[in-house]
Amino acid sequence: MRDYDVIVIGAGPGGYTAALQTAENGLKTAVIEKESLGGVCLNVGCIPSKSLLKNAEIARTLRKDSKTFGFSCENLSLDYGSAVERSRKVSKRLNQGVAFLLKNAGVDVYFGKAEFVDPHTVHAIMNDGSEKDISAESVIIACGTKPVEIPGMLPDGEKILNYRQAILQTTLPKQVVIIGGGAIGVEFATIWNGYGTAVTIVEMQSHLLPNEDAEAGAELERSFKKQGIKVKTGTALCGVDKTEDGVMVHLKQDDKESTVIADQVVIVVGFRSNAPELKLEKAGVSLTSRGWVETDDMCRTSVPNIYAIGDAAGKVLLAHTAEAMGRLAGDLAAGKDPAPLRYDLMPHATYSHPQVASFGYTEESAKVAGIAYKTSKAGFIANGKALGLGENEGWVKLLCDTETNALIGAVLVGPEVSELLPELSLAAAHNMTAADIALNVHAHPTLSEVIMEAAMEISR
Repeated sequence: MRDYDVIVIGAGPGGYTAALQTAENGLKTAVIEKESLGGVCLNVGCIPSKSLLKNAEIARTLRKDSKTFGFSCENLSLDYGSAVERSRKVSKRLNQGVAFLLKNAGVDVYFGKAEFVDPHTVHAIMNDGSEKDISAESVIIACGTKPVEIPGMLPDGEKILNYRQAILQTTLPKQVVIIGGGAIGVEFATIWNGYGTAVTIVEMQSHLLPNEDAEAGAELERSFKKQGIKVKTGTALCGVDKTEDGVMVHLKQDDKESTVIADQVVIVVGFRSNAPELKLEKAGVSLTSRGWVETDDMCRTSVPNIYAIGDAAGKVLLAHTAEAMGRLAGDLAAGKDPAPLRYDLMPHATYSHPQVASFGYTEESAKVAGIAYKTSKAGFIANGKALGLGENEGWVKLLCDTETNALIGAVLVGPEVSELLPELSLAAAHNMTAADIALNVHAHPTLSEVIMEAAMEISR
């Protein structure tokens, strides 16, 4: 007899979702989490950052746009420490909610580090110093990732920061350099610029958000520069020197070297898997050359009773993808036959100002895949709701298969576009065309009317 039907290693969005799914399926379940329920996303990532972004939105309005809305803000005082405190309260509330859900579902939670002994046994080194071997019929790996560190520029929490240190600090730098123009980098830039920090963001690739549509990255860069954020794309980080007052960040662009002086530098250049720490070789689980757990499209590893989900599998490093994979693995462990996930339809959202959202093919990836496509764009510039919000920058771009007119991708830049994306990904999942979207009556005035306009244009 084994101790459990399922052990889940990690209690981030994927892990706790998998545990709740297996428990709902009637399986006796345990979770081993080395730090906090909810993982990075809930505690030091997605959730607190959105709280800070809301504060930054209000701060930006009061600092820059108050006259537009008829407010007088003389002697304005902004308390960034209170914003961080609010973000911690939001995270704490959700953390407690996850704990309640797991307890209510009968899931046992062990706080500690997990290591494989064999395919059915995990050795747990508890945070209180005790140790225990726990066995199960199935194991779901949901151990997440850690930030990539650059040799010679290791974070110290004072002058060189990683995302975790940056999101927890309660004081604002007057000047900051952000290395990495991905989602995390541009969101930090949005937060600190909203409060008046002088921000320089550095990206090695040719445009911000290098994994997104190039046109969207260029649109975000134009907006950032209008907001006073300095953007250096196609620029490499050469080194960081600490000084008495801050840092000197050495950069190189087109063989030209430059130095930016700031209070702090934040390095957010990517993530690597925590999976190698689990001693997977003892269970016979294979890793890819980059350290991700090797899985098929159904989250199955090289060992039949072991699954890997979320960031640990390295497919799409997003919380909602991890949750979807968690539900899938939870059903597989219960002997069910769930439908495979469509990773190509996974939504991507970046909560910068303006927001960027996408799914499916970009123009670049469609060309690489040899897909004949057509596009259409419609802007927010004349959208009544956007004008009322005072945020009418950006556009919606749709990609359709030339022959079938089926929707194969979209990218949106503008106000709250992350909320507009599900209509499009749902349409693509059901093989709907742009004409189908155009025929759907959209309420007026709404931001979603821009989707209808783009769909009408491409259907003509």
